[in-house]
Amino acid sequence: MKEVNIRNKVKIVRLEKEKLTQSELASLVGVTRQTMNLIEANKYNPSIRVCLLISKYLEHPLDELFWIEN
Repeated sequence: MKEVNIRNKVKIVRLEKEKLTQSELASLVGVTRQTMNLIEANKYNPSIRVCLLISKYLEHPLDELFWIEN
């Protein structure tokens, strides 16, 4: 089975929204700052739960924050 790479624009939206730090957003969604750093760098595919929470706290549609790279 081919590996699925999830891409995102979490960092861009995070910086636009209330100037949240990585640590603040990580705390809100229940992950470490290091994990949030990996997510923003597209080096870690987050769970759907984490994706949904990020979408909720950034108040941005899920499908605009995350997409599958072809």
